[in-house]
Amino acid sequence: QVQLAESGGGLVQAGDSLRLSCVASGRTVATFGMGWFRQAPGKEREFVASITWDGDITTYADSVKGRFTISTNSAKNTVYLQMNSLKPEDTAVYYCGRSSNIDYASRPSTPTIYNYWGQGTQVTVSS
Repeated sequence: QVQLAESGGGLVQAGDSLRLSCVASGRTVATFGMGWFRQAPGKEREFVASITWDGDITTYADSVKGRFTISTNSAKNTVYLQMNSLKPEDTAVYYCGRSSNIDYASRPSTPTIYNYWGQGTQVTVSS
C-alpha cells in the first residue's frame, strides 16, 4: 500500500505564503507524476498543479499561475507546493495525488489519472 501525507496547511491572511508538503511512503511503485488538487466546500475537486516525477514538466491551473510553484525531491519521495500571494478564493482542502499511470503525461490535470491520494490539508485565507 502507498500512503501520502500532506502537511503545511493553516490559517493565513491574504497576501501571505504557505508551503505544502506531501510525503509518500509504503510500497514502492512506479511513479510518473504527482499533482495537487483542492476542494472548497460545496465545490468539486479541482486541479491546481502537477509535475512529472523527474521534475521536468509542470502544469498549472490558470488561477494559480505565477503565484504557486510545484516541485519535487524524489530522493525524499516528497512533492511541494509553494503558494505565494494567497487569496481568499484559495481557501480549500488541498490534496496530493500520485500517478503510476503510464498515460499520466497526456492528462496530468485529470483526477482519475492518479492512483493514490492523501487525506488533505486545510488552507484558509482570510481577507
